[in-house]
Amino acid sequence: MILHSNTTKPLYIQIAEWLENEILSGNIRPHERIYSQYQLAEMFNINPATAAKGLSLLLEENLVYKKRGLGMFVAEEAQARIQVKRESSSSSTAVSSWRHFRLLLSSLDQMFLNQIAVLVEPASSSKRKKQQWLFSKRSMPSNCRH
Repeated sequence: MILHSNTTKPLYIQIAEWLENEILSGNIRPHERIYSQYQLAEMFNINPATAAKGLSLLLEENLVYKKRGLGMFVAEEAQARIQVKRESSSSSTAVSSWRHFRLLLSSLDQMFLNQIAVLVEPASSSKRKKQQWLFSKRSMPSNCRH
């Protein structure tokens, strides 16, 4: 995997996601030792502290556990936890998209109301006559027009 330094996603999160993908794909199985912070630092040419931060994310989410003096190992239920996390993340993305859609719709409604207000507000007499003429032509059935 190649880490992308030009994205807004921090490197330590990319490291954690890469390890999650390795666990999901079965490349690292439950109770197997995962890479150390120094191995990850060498693999990805990053600072060991950055790698340690990525590992600590997995530890906080109970995806890995520590054995003193031996390193970190994949938890028994890590695959299931990752899948649940990703499914809930995708559903929250759908909710977020729905909220954005509703905000956009609300903005469009407001723009429409503003356009109506412009048509209704007093204008110069020639402009008003033209608006009234256009409005009367549009609202009148075609068989009633002169």
